[in-house]
Amino acid sequence: MPQWIAPFLIVVSSIFAMEWIAWSSHKFIMHGWGWGWHRDHHEPHGNVLEKNDLYALVGAGMSISMFALGSPMVMGSATWWPATWIGLGILLYGVIYTLVHDGLVHQRYFRWVPKRGYAKRLVQAHRLHHATIGKEGGVSFGFVFARDPVKLKAELKRQREAGIAVVRESDAA
Repeated sequence: MPQWIAPFLIVVSSIFAMEWIAWSSHKFIMHGWGWGWHRDHHEPHGNVLEKNDLYALVGAGMSISMFALGSPMVMGSATWWPATWIGLGILLYGVIYTLVHDGLVHQRYFRWVPKRGYAKRLVQAHRLHHATIGKEGGVSFGFVFARDPVKLKAELKRQREAGIAVVRESDAA
């Protein structure tokens, strides 16, 4: 087996694992006790930066920590070789997140509105995530994988009718 296979699989697995970590963090931390940092991301403002951007520093810290654990310069002989590749996977997920979420969905770095395909689905799903007012309820907490917008709208309707979430009038349909 070629030497690059294990590192490659670790990087790819780390990227997929980060989507699960991001989903969980978004749902239970950002929309829970970490709402103080995340709130401004859900409210209109004219600032270039948001408190929510501090979460990127948390991700960077995770990646840097893994690189450190895999570095003989930092850890001496007590290195853990997979850590470097996990750190790279976390870093690549951060790049994907920045391009997809901040760039494509929120148009912070470039202007392009997809007309079809998976990119359109991502934008629609995340806009439905922003359809709720406040931290309660909501749908589509992932950043790279998006469920069908029709199913997300049905879930928002169910939440609104159950009193779980307050949905903006413009997104209630």
